[in-house]
Amino acid sequence: MNHRTACTVLAAAALAAGLSACAPLIVGSTVVGGVLALDRRTTGTQIEDEGIELRAVNRIVAALGERAHVNVTSYNRQVLLTGEVPGAAQRQSVEQIVAAVENVRSVVNDLAVMPNSTLGQRSIDTFITGKVRASLVDARDLSANAFKVVTERKIVYLMGRVSQREAERATDIVRGVSDVRKVVRVFEIISEEELRRIAPQPLPATTDSQAVSGG
Repeated sequence: MNHRTACTVLAAAALAAGLSACAPLIVGSTVVGGVLALDRRTTGTQIEDEGIELRAVNRIVAALGERAHVNVTSYNRQVLLTGEVPGAAQRQSVEQIVAAVENVRSVVNDLAVMPNSTLGQRSIDTFITGKVRASLVDARDLSANAFKVVTERKIVYLMGRVSQREAERATDIVRGVSDVRKVVRVFEIISEEELRRIAPQPLPATTDSQAVSGG
């Protein structure tokens, strides 16, 4: 792992580690380092997604307390549920709670019926998320900011509005990251034409003469 990649892993891991074990990963891919402007969702949709996550988590905690460990991740109003619940009834109940939250478009329920994961297991997941993000940053043919990464029990979930080409490339990269047990894609696939339309355009080059005259 080169120095740049190691720094990216540590920064991503430190950010995620600062979040509550039951809190959704809201900040990492929408605010830090000016990423907000590069997100392929509109600013309004990003704010909606954060509101969905907060309302859903509050309602789940009110209903189940510490009996379950549920992570809620919303991207473009599609909600991914990961974590652990004590039984099938609770699994269904959480999905119904989230589906009833305002502005939710659809729910992907990947909750496992099993005991809650340990803090040690969650720390490993946090580090894996950091390694995945670093690997996506190092891929020069991808825009790492287009992907939201969630890791649960070494299963990596990828979300985002991406082309089929980007989806395949990102999946191949993540499968090659150490300790990743499985990759689950929760993408919204867009055409290459739409990708060209929404992708940030590079700033125009400034010549030396322009720079002098502008000063």
